[in-house]
Amino acid sequence: MNYPMPTGKLQIIPLGGLGEFGMNCMAVRWGDDIIVIDAGLMFPEAELLGVDIVVPDISYLIENRSRVRGIILTHGHEDHIGALPWMLSELNVPVWGTEFTLAYVEDKLDEHGLLDDADLREMRANERFKAGVFTVHPIRVTHSLVDCVALAIHTPLGVVIHTGDFKVDPTPTDNHLFDLHSFAEYGKQGVLALFQDSTNVERKGYTPSERAVRRKFDEVFAHTQRRLFISCFSSSIHRIRLAVELAHQHGRKVAFIGRSMNNSAEIAEDLGYLNIPEGLLINPGDMKNFAPEKVCVMISGTQGEPMSALSRAAVDNHKHAKIEKGDTVVLSSRIIPGNEKTIYRMIDHLFRREAHVIYEDGTSPPIHVSGHASQEELKLIINLVKPKYFIPVHGEYRQLKLHAEMAGAMQSSVGKVMLIESGDILEFDEHNARKAGKVNVGRVCIDSGSRTDVVEDLIIKDRRHLSEDGIVLPIIAINKLSGRVESSPEIVTRGFNPGEDGLMDGAKRIVEDTLAHSSEEEKADYGVIKEKIRADLKRYISKQTQKRPLIMPVILEI
Repeated sequence: MNYPMPTGKLQIIPLGGLGEFGMNCMAVRWGDDIIVIDAGLMFPEAELLGVDIVVPDISYLIENRSRVRGIILTHGHEDHIGALPWMLSELNVPVWGTEFTLAYVEDKLDEHGLLDDADLREMRANERFKAGVFTVHPIRVTHSLVDCVALAIHTPLGVVIHTGDFKVDPTPTDNHLFDLHSFAEYGKQGVLALFQDSTNVERKGYTPSERAVRRKFDEVFAHTQRRLFISCFSSSIHRIRLAVELAHQHGRKVAFIGRSMNNSAEIAEDLGYLNIPEGLLINPGDMKNFAPEKVCVMISGTQGEPMSALSRAAVDNHKHAKIEKGDTVVLSSRIIPGNEKTIYRMIDHLFRREAHVIYEDGTSPPIHVSGHASQEELKLIINLVKPKYFIPVHGEYRQLKLHAEMAGAMQSSVGKVMLIESGDILEFDEHNARKAGKVNVGRVCIDSGSRTDVVEDLIIKDRRHLSEDGIVLPIIAINKLSGRVESSPEIVTRGFNPGEDGLMDGAKRIVEDTLAHSSEEEKADYGVIKEKIRADLKRYISKQTQKRPLIMPVILEI
């Protein structure tokens, strides 16, 4: 259904990312023009068995496809660009991003065979462009990735600022400074609404500068006797650059291991964010030709992902990355909530290899700093922008709520605080802002075998069912011509323990009974006979065991 659009109303509709981590995606609509900010994915929780990624349900955009003027990306992290292939296969609209962000996007779209048809448009900090009725002004911000922007969107009702992910880093390693000046200028002119990143709202004070990591890295390089393995997010270009510089200073060769790490380093080098001195880089296969104290390995897999290079190396199952007694492994990243178990399991394996493992544990100086603003930086931006309306974004509900409370206490800088969640329609007119209903939102589960296969809820239900109670396959041979049962039924089980007390013999008898009480016609109609066997067996097994395995009769024609 299309929502009638009264004139003079601006609607902002988060399609993901408010009330959850990841899947950041927000529609901004005036009349017949819609622009979309970000197209993020989310990594699934454990209960979504066998699902690789989760993307937002964009049925609202598909219903309004003729109105969508484009997707504008704030930066290149997966939770902001990961759903693009899926979205562009449904809606082929222009995509704006900074040079570095688009390099990541090209890689991703190429992998899905969508690059040739994509309309990618480069935007630069401080260069305005038009998308439908909107004029968009990208403002340089600092984050754990390079080339990130906030967006000031000029709408007929006033300016709306979306911060994207940010922290206020006064000393960024690439010397691209956070553009506080533009935020302050907008504050003087008047801002209708500020949408601000809530990720670190629970942290007091300021987030340390990226440069704060250098001291710890220096220490590690100075004290490591043997091989040094460093794992960070492959998108942490600042961190990769620091490791490469220090390896050069300390006379270590550098090898990149892991596809994402290689891709990122290549893109960063092409675009001038990473300068690798001549002769410093070696092939992973050549590491064994160098003394251990002369090698530094940048390896992907900081979250303990099961097939990543580091988790394979941790169990001694990687052909080049061999971690031995006395080697040092540095995990320079935060533990994403939900990944604790897999990460600590991997750390355990690294300890078993008798490696020295350095990971985030509140050490000072830090081995990792966050890319998100803590309370004081959030307040700083609010004080500069002085928005009429303040809306927290990017976070779980408690963070949005705490962020809203923090902004609400800043009465001199904030007009009104609005707390909304994914799917809420936030509507502004000349006088007011209100929640004006909801659109359909939700999550779409994708299996990455083919990268675009949507996994239906039913499938996830089946997987949960299988994981709990297993599967029972009664196999029956039926003569096609006579409809006679040729041999006694076989029953195969997987993940279901029939126990010792004759349950399977009973199950065979049930199948034989069902067959004996079925007419020739029923036996000739495999659909019917399968259904009868399934129903009778299900009743028998659940009565005997209180379990409900998945029962799939198999008919062999003879």
